[in-house]
Amino acid sequence: MTIILPFSALSVTSRPAISFINSTSRLGARPWNIQIPSITTSRPLCRFRSTFVIRMEKVNTSARLAELRKLMSENDVDVYIVPSEDSHSSEYIAPCDARRAFISGFTGSAGCAVITHEKAALATDGRYFNQASQQLDENWLLLKQGLQDVPTWQEWSADQAAGGKVVAVDPTLLTSGTAKKLSEKIKKSGGKELAPVEVNLVDKVWGDHRPPHPNEPIIVLGENFAGKDVKTKLANLRKELEKKKSLGFVVSMLDEIAWLFNLRGNDIPYNPVFFSYAIITADEATLYVDSSKLSAACQSYLAKNGVAIKPYTTIFDDASALGKSAETMNGETGNTKKFLISNKASWALKRALGGSDMVEEIRSPIGDSKAVKNETELEGMRACHVRDGAALIEFFAWLEDELVAKKATIDEVEAADKLEALRAKQRDFVGLSFPTISSTGPNAAVIHYKPERGSCSVIDPKAVYLCDSGAQYLDGTTDTTRTLHFGEPTEAEIEAYTLVLKGNIALDRAIFPKGTTGFALDGLARQFLWQQGLDYRHGTGHGVGSYLNVHEGPIGIGTRIQYSEVSLSPGNVISDEPGYYEDGSFGIRIENIIMVKEVQTKHKFGDKPYLGFEHVTMVPYCRRLIDSSLLTDAEKKWLNDYNADIWESTKGYFRNDELTTAWLKRETQPF
Repeated sequence: MTIILPFSALSVTSRPAISFINSTSRLGARPWNIQIPSITTSRPLCRFRSTFVIRMEKVNTSARLAELRKLMSENDVDVYIVPSEDSHSSEYIAPCDARRAFISGFTGSAGCAVITHEKAALATDGRYFNQASQQLDENWLLLKQGLQDVPTWQEWSADQAAGGKVVAVDPTLLTSGTAKKLSEKIKKSGGKELAPVEVNLVDKVWGDHRPPHPNEPIIVLGENFAGKDVKTKLANLRKELEKKKSLGFVVSMLDEIAWLFNLRGNDIPYNPVFFSYAIITADEATLYVDSSKLSAACQSYLAKNGVAIKPYTTIFDDASALGKSAETMNGETGNTKKFLISNKASWALKRALGGSDMVEEIRSPIGDSKAVKNETELEGMRACHVRDGAALIEFFAWLEDELVAKKATIDEVEAADKLEALRAKQRDFVGLSFPTISSTGPNAAVIHYKPERGSCSVIDPKAVYLCDSGAQYLDGTTDTTRTLHFGEPTEAEIEAYTLVLKGNIALDRAIFPKGTTGFALDGLARQFLWQQGLDYRHGTGHGVGSYLNVHEGPIGIGTRIQYSEVSLSPGNVISDEPGYYEDGSFGIRIENIIMVKEVQTKHKFGDKPYLGFEHVTMVPYCRRLIDSSLLTDAEKKWLNDYNADIWESTKGYFRNDELTTAWLKRETQPF
């Protein structure tokens, strides 16, 4: 979508808790190469001050598609769907599961590829329009999801199936609900069926070049970090199962399993999870995992908590046996009890358990419980954000000094490496929570930009620099975005930044009755952009795990329909990150982590509690980019209070560092 700004032509777009805690390796440090595009730079002819425009190289997918189409013919498949997710509906995946990236060349984290014998389409959302348009070769049609008159990938698939054609997918990679709706669309369009193909056809094309399945060690997270023991969590879950009169809950989401058993792993880069399933009944708890990942201490810990261990690969056979046994028992007793699975569980898992007759899909009670942090987790989030803020403050002070005072040449990856090294000095650091988005000038307009070593841009001190980064600590997960300028920003950059800042402050200051959803709050962060006819193509906030996934459901702030289904509750931890992006010029994003809390109000209409937010991110905004004349007195007071809090919380980290202290003092001066 292209829109117009009044000032130019724009487009939006280590303290171990227990003896074996140190058995974990650095998160995200796996070297596998899945043969995806590199990135090069070119100098454009344009009127903007930015020095470089990123050009992402395309992968020639012709040979891959030809091999896939051959396999489709051999399996009587007319349309083949390649989702982004793994067998656990993970947003971020292990290299061995990057099938959509391999077959299409598009490396963004969201999207779906659909291949017919004559065509290939890639559907993705507004965060990735820019990236996908550069990475897809001539074999691919880009379906820009959310734009008017552009079909969804489901609609496009169904259209291609007209005339009695077969659409197929690996059933472990599609949720049961998605499969059901897609099947209905296919039949309505005149297609034959949605067929489950057990052997993944892309894996066969990938062959020996596919990275191996990860086998990283699992560690126990001590109660001093988790805040609640496994037996208590299992007891609470069983109460929910009893309320629903169910036979048990089959758990497939990796972060839910890690949280439930107070375990952490490193099978997926940046996400401290491990490949596993679990089945919880009234009497038993079984963890399906490769036992080679478990130390003797881990196995002893699980046994003490009444958790049995079975091989990861046996889950579908066991699920099938359980389903048949329960069906027989129901027939003998006249009961209609079912197993529960998450609405994010795979189609394959539901089929194994016996289908709709034996399975009820629900929003996971584990996910709901995990999203409400306990006091230990909340205190951990406060503490780790102070340490993380200190690392970011030191980094920004160093970067400005290198670029401006020393006239050094530093590229985007070198800057990201320096930031990681500074974070690594902090107590309880484990690794990054996602790849650092270190982006200069026009690269900052690529919302999920990832700089590539050896081909990224040199940071231009005369252009905007956007840094979106986070870390995993034993006591919490961080995610902070700051946009800076080390020279003289343009009026357009200042105005855009200030409008985004006002939205960031407005959401932070919001007070709302219990029962309010993130869907309802989204407009607070966008309102000042909307007043100028502007917007951004991403959500305003996502849930954040506690030493878990940086993106955590079910809560969030945005226009996704699921954000209207779950209200915000005290203990929720979410991001507050409005933005604005000019393709080919600059990008602005400001992100804080905020925690929902109950607040005192003069009245309590309807006898309801009222809620608000507590911010925990401790990094100042960029003064050069703020037009204080656009701020109200209330916003200035909020900003001054925030700066004073940052100064008091972090200054002690820089007692012997005059450079960083001076930078911090300058950036936190009152307005």
